[in-house]
Amino acid sequence: MRHHINELLWMQLEHNECLLAAGYDKALIGITEGANPVAVYDAGLCVKCLIEEENMSEEEAIDFFYYKTLDSHVGEKTPIYINKHE
Repeated sequence: MRHHINELLWMQLEHNECLLAAGYDKALIGITEGANPVAVYDAGLCVKCLIEEENMSEEEAIDFFYYKTLDSHVGEKTPIYINKHE
């Protein structure tokens, strides 16, 4: 995974024991600030990962992401997902 994110981000994620979402390495975009840092993913890129890496259709990828990934809560270190509007 290190080749997809910069070393500083990797060190911050590791130091803060952030949980990472399996299969979404290319969608990891950062880490939150504050008392309980968590990994931050771009939701649109997560869907793109599913399409490209899991060979899902766009509809399948959207359904999977919104029902299987966003609905998963694994404690206080659960990653967050944002929609970037450019």
